[in-house]
Amino acid sequence: MIAELGHFALILALLIAIVQSILPMVGAQRGARPMMDVAAPAALLQFGAVALAFAALTHGYVTSDFSLKNVAENSHSLKPLLYKITGVWGNHEGSMLLWALILTLYGAAVAAFGRNLPPALKARVLSVHGMIGVGFLAFILFTSNPFLRMLPVPPDGQGLNPILQDPGLAFHPPFLYLGYVGFSMAFSFAVAALIEGRVDPAWARWVRPWTLVAWCALTLGICLGSWWAYYELGWGGWWAWDPVENASFMPWLSGTALLHSAIVVEKRDTLKGWTIFLALVTFSLSLLGTFLVRSGVLSSVHAFAVDPARGAFILVLLVVAIGGSLVLFALKAPNLRATGNFAPISRESALVLNNLLLATAALTVFLGTLYPLFLDVIGGDKVSVGSPYYNATFVPLMVPLVLVMAAGPLMTWKRADLASVLMRLRLAFGAALAVALVMVIVTRGHEALAPLGIGLAAWLLFGTLKELAERIRLFQAPWEVVRNRLTHTTRAAWGMSVAHAGLAVTIAGITVASGWQQEAIQTLKPGESVTLAGDLYRFDRVEPRPGPNYSAEQATVTLSHDGRTFATLHPSRLTYPLQRMTTTDVAIHTDGFSDRYVVLGDPQPDGGWIFRIYYNPLVPWVWFGALIMVLGGVLSLSDRRLRIGAPVKRLKRAEAELAA
Repeated sequence: MIAELGHFALILALLIAIVQSILPMVGAQRGARPMMDVAAPAALLQFGAVALAFAALTHGYVTSDFSLKNVAENSHSLKPLLYKITGVWGNHEGSMLLWALILTLYGAAVAAFGRNLPPALKARVLSVHGMIGVGFLAFILFTSNPFLRMLPVPPDGQGLNPILQDPGLAFHPPFLYLGYVGFSMAFSFAVAALIEGRVDPAWARWVRPWTLVAWCALTLGICLGSWWAYYELGWGGWWAWDPVENASFMPWLSGTALLHSAIVVEKRDTLKGWTIFLALVTFSLSLLGTFLVRSGVLSSVHAFAVDPARGAFILVLLVVAIGGSLVLFALKAPNLRATGNFAPISRESALVLNNLLLATAALTVFLGTLYPLFLDVIGGDKVSVGSPYYNATFVPLMVPLVLVMAAGPLMTWKRADLASVLMRLRLAFGAALAVALVMVIVTRGHEALAPLGIGLAAWLLFGTLKELAERIRLFQAPWEVVRNRLTHTTRAAWGMSVAHAGLAVTIAGITVASGWQQEAIQTLKPGESVTLAGDLYRFDRVEPRPGPNYSAEQATVTLSHDGRTFATLHPSRLTYPLQRMTTTDVAIHTDGFSDRYVVLGDPQPDGGWIFRIYYNPLVPWVWFGALIMVLGGVLSLSDRRLRIGAPVKRLKRAEAELAA
């Protein structure tokens, strides 16, 4: 009965979405306030209906209701409760329901907290958002219904994919979807603005917080996904340029460009068409990622192997959403007049260069991801695009980007003096050069990229600190002035500095982890040892360890340095009898600066075991930096100017125009 209630709630949500997509749009065109006012309650009701459906499916998993086909195929009675819950979105149907839940959550948030929005704009935004909801709710109901029953009812389920039975999967997909789907809000604002034919600084102020929420969530989702792959898959790395990883990285790149571009619209009333285009492209890339994961065209540990017919349905949605929005953009964009002018050397120009580099980087990843698929479609040779391609194309784009990131915030709007900016950055340049020279000495000149990467990280970090020091007049004014400026610095400014510093930390982690990783693959018998990076790894024993729905073989490995024991690790091999599948449980010892990473491999006939051991220096900084970037985004989001949107005067003026 609960499942049928969930199914009914989905049907109701679709009907509400249809109403939401039509009435407010017509009302906005006619100036009919009652029709426009339908948008907010419809968005709230649609979210409530989808939330009810999601709760019904979760109930089916928690109670092991195997009469539901989706539960029977993806759960098991012996599975721990946490993995029963995460199993809700560990499959195609459930993940699409989570997609719809988050989509409607954003719509409900705009309905509830968008009180400062002009009524016509709010109605159009929620109407466009309702149209997206219609597409995906129809997709769920007609091709991916999670509430289908099956007869006869099996005695037990088939269980969740073992590699998905991990606590990281409780958080990674929801945050990833909060980012993916969150860009639908920027898309809706962009389409609504094109329909109205008006993009101004107030519009940029309204769209920025929603874009920032999506960006923070996507950054955290990618970070958690990278960490999950690092400790769960047992390959010793944190990023493989996997097509599905790229599918989340592309909207992150374009979304980052969108955030910076919106600042130019807000501050200088220019780059309007480009900002609208970025909003359309960013969500389009999110839709593309959804298609790649669910179309069956990719072979990836992250992908859902589903019926290609479902992929065809998503492809139609993708064509309608992307094609329709781009046609509207082509028709309306020429009417968007920019009033702000700026010189080639200015903060605006720095942000334009930032946007061009980020957009080119996203295009590079796009080509590397889709080119093999395109060749396969036309019957060409099978090709594999991996790290060499991205190292040769993506990395060179990041060098000028980082250089500009340190200098851009020190430039003034409209016109800046480049010589003055570079002079103010001389200490940052000296520090970066000193760090790079130290790395040359450490590597004895055998590494070229490592000194460059560490030097760039130092340049960005010290450049960011210089900008912050000038903002508060540190060493330039009396302490009372410094303290006053420090307390009155906006949270958005703090957020920018923290996010840029976080990227510097990530760059340092990536550089060192990529250049100085050490690996040993060794067959060891109990009592034998292997030395790696000055540490001694002694294999003591292997013992059986029972689990709730698996059996495990757990090794004990003792780590010592100069005769002093400092850690004991327990890597394991987990065997899931139901799926007839064996996975690894990696053991990691970290001190915040480096990881000792041990993987237990297959047993050998002579009584030995294969071990893969990695020394990963500074790899924790990859994720620390990402978390610092998220913190910067949250600080910016907490700025009151972003939370209240446009001033009330503008809202009253918009209402007066509507009444006239």
